[in-house]
Amino acid sequence: MISLNRFYAIAQKEFIHIVRDWRSLFLALAIPMVLILLFGYALTLDLKNVPTIVLDRSGSPQSRRLISLFDGSPYFSLTRFCSDYRELENSLNRGRAMLALVIPDDFGQKILANKPVKLQVLVDGSDANSARLALGYVKSLAMIYSEKILAERVRLTGAGDVSRPLRLNSRAMYNLDLRSQNTIIPGILAVVMVVIAAMLTSVTVAREWEMGSMEQLISTPVRVPELVLGKVVPYFIIGMTDVAIAVFMGRWLFEVPLRGNAGLLFAVAAIFLTGALFLGMLLSIVLKTQVLANQMAILASYLPTLLLSGFVFAIENMPHPIQILTYIVPARYFIALLRGIYLKGIGLETLWINVLLLTLYAIIMVILANRKMRLYLE
Repeated sequence: MISLNRFYAIAQKEFIHIVRDWRSLFLALAIPMVLILLFGYALTLDLKNVPTIVLDRSGSPQSRRLISLFDGSPYFSLTRFCSDYRELENSLNRGRAMLALVIPDDFGQKILANKPVKLQVLVDGSDANSARLALGYVKSLAMIYSEKILAERVRLTGAGDVSRPLRLNSRAMYNLDLRSQNTIIPGILAVVMVVIAAMLTSVTVAREWEMGSMEQLISTPVRVPELVLGKVVPYFIIGMTDVAIAVFMGRWLFEVPLRGNAGLLFAVAAIFLTGALFLGMLLSIVLKTQVLANQMAILASYLPTLLLSGFVFAIENMPHPIQILTYIVPARYFIALLRGIYLKGIGLETLWINVLLLTLYAIIMVILANRKMRLYLE
């Protein structure tokens, strides 16, 4: 049986240590806010206002009309008009522009003569993802321009309106505006929680070994579950406070909608946090040194969460062996839960398998931490 008095004494001792070490407490509360601000503002997958330069050799009304499409688009920002290729290449080399549009001198003539005409588009491929997005936007604008020219030509010839055989009506479900913050902010919760767990619980038991107070704890009647749970509870409270801060900032600062059940959100966050805290505790018990335990906690939790959970990089785009590896990363299931609750508004009827796997992960970490502690104390 667990003695509530001994459990309370251990938890109170840990709370006193946290309050006395005010710098760690400040970091535990400040780091989530800093991470949310950095990821929310700096990490964006949207591409807008691409610096664009133009070499217009035609100088015709048709070329100016094309340029006006780029100038009026939110995805491009015309920075300058070049007079020759040397000036154009120099702008790309110096990073003054990311995309260059070259309009040939016979552009207007061929448009009027109903002949096909080619445009040259140069893009800085040093950022491959942005380059692909920019080229996609260019193709879309070129298609819009071609449809406008075709529609005007048909009307001038008296053939009536243009009738396209296929009409595409598209809609992005769950994220109508395709805002990257709507997918990034929920994922930040997982990053915040593993950072807190790695920074705090990974040094709790190791600190006792280094300070020589573990021998005193061993000599007391305190039992292993009382010791382990008593040390985790204060950090669990801090972690859930950080979750509340992250949810509040995401809603009121970045206007990320929470379409699902807030209670379910905090419940699955509590399960994931429990597993992360006991993982840090397990490393602290095994390694016995604060620095090594903290470093291993970051390697074992933070990096997999950042790289292999689908938070930033789509798992479907990873090599197949890496995709298989992601199944052992708990944050993969937690981020799927967060996005399902935040953006889709779905509940346990759909997400139960992810909740089950997270619960299994938390139970395994609790059991391993208790067993390791028992081996050292017996």
